[in-house]
Amino acid sequence: MAPYYFFFTSIVVSIIFILTRLYIVQKEKSTMELFIVALKDENQGHFQEALITYESALSEMKKVRFHTTLKKKIVEKVCLLHTLIEYKKSFAFVRQ
Repeated sequence: MAPYYFFFTSIVVSIIFILTRLYIVQKEKSTMELFIVALKDENQGHFQEALITYESALSEMKKVRFHTTLKKKIVEKVCLLHTLIEYKKSFAFVRQ
């Protein structure tokens, strides 16, 4: 095999690898943006909207399968928000 075939093949494989990596990083950025929006909603007290956005970020995270620590944080926040929403519902029911 001539050396220029090896060189051409390595360039094509490198370009494919770089394009794949850019696509993955773009998906990863989308997940981080959803996480940031959900965190802002949670801090403002909009728990239902934050819960929906966290679940959207979690579904995007399943597609990418990177950042396991971020996935753990999102799962913990979803559990916490479910508990908090149930508490607020029961507190409002008792209060009336």
